[in-house]
Amino acid sequence: MNATPTILIIDDTAQNVRLLDAVLSPQGYRIAAAGSGREGLAKMSSENPALVLLDIVMPDLSGLEVCRRIRENPATRLLPVVMLTSSGDQDKTMAIEAGADDFLERPFNQPELLARVRSLLRIKAYYDTIQGQAAELAEWNHTLEARVQAQVEELQRLSRLRRFLSPQVADLIVSSGDEGMLEGHRREITVVFCDLRGFTAFAETAEPEDVMGVLAEFHNELGQLVFRFEGTLEWFAGDGIMTIFNDPFPCPDPSMRAVRMALAMQERFRELATGWRKRGYALDLGIGIAAGYATLGKIGFEARWEYSAVGSVVNMASRLCDEAQGGQILLGPRAYAAVEGAVLAQPIGPLTLKGFHRPVPAFNLLAERPAEVAVPSDAGNQ
Repeated sequence: MNATPTILIIDDTAQNVRLLDAVLSPQGYRIAAAGSGREGLAKMSSENPALVLLDIVMPDLSGLEVCRRIRENPATRLLPVVMLTSSGDQDKTMAIEAGADDFLERPFNQPELLARVRSLLRIKAYYDTIQGQAAELAEWNHTLEARVQAQVEELQRLSRLRRFLSPQVADLIVSSGDEGMLEGHRREITVVFCDLRGFTAFAETAEPEDVMGVLAEFHNELGQLVFRFEGTLEWFAGDGIMTIFNDPFPCPDPSMRAVRMALAMQERFRELATGWRKRGYALDLGIGIAAGYATLGKIGFEARWEYSAVGSVVNMASRLCDEAQGGQILLGPRAYAAVEGAVLAQPIGPLTLKGFHRPVPAFNLLAERPAEVAVPSDAGNQ
């Protein structure tokens, strides 16, 4: 309702309109007038009245018909209507049946008129307040639903991304809203493959529940290390795990980061293996590391996406892992060249790897060289 309530007087007698105006205007009400029922209905939308004073007897449309039409319109269904009548109880009954809220007999008593107008306007103000609050609540609910839906979608995106990205990288992609970096592209990366030695024999003799328990421990402990060193968990299945560094976000010294992760994996695995041996499980871990260019991006379909790397560097890391003995970490030539000044390693001679036409130089990683004795990468292994 406006700050100054508008009262619409619908009466075909100009003298009646002037009299009502003279009583109501000094009280601060804005007066609008219509000389017929049709004109009054037409002014409903333009004047937006807070209350209607309606004469019953008019030549075109009676006040009763006007009142019924006011009630039939959803926009004015609850608009207060006071019927003005010069007759008795029969008109009052018809006015109530037509939907009037109140009625006054002519000649009207001015204090009574003002009291009834104030009462109905007060009720209208309460109604408008409730309607406004209801609309505001509906908007809040709509906004809340939209926010909840957006958060659910963000959590779903984050959940999907965290299946193959470190939490830091997944959070960054979700917060930026840009998954374009996951589309196909070419980049130099470092790949780490690791898998269990003795797993086939173990799986053939152990109970399935024990096999699943060992794999759960293996994936959980080594998976945490992948995320700790901010690698991208490209693939894991059964007893194998593949991790890449320097993609989808570039990172400094990806080969060195891969080496540190591999050393941490072997150290943590020794602790796991000690417990497994007490249960009669003879398992060990082999790791292969290679560096080179690959094409990377998400593959799959809408219901399931995976992030994948394709290239000879992936094959080399996998083949080196196959060649590694339990407890051994084998480096390919490019990975070794990137870290040789910071690690202790032994050359093990060229290896004939499946899928490679020429023998591949390989190096057995022993440990990270202490910082105080690290040498430039072109100085060779001491």
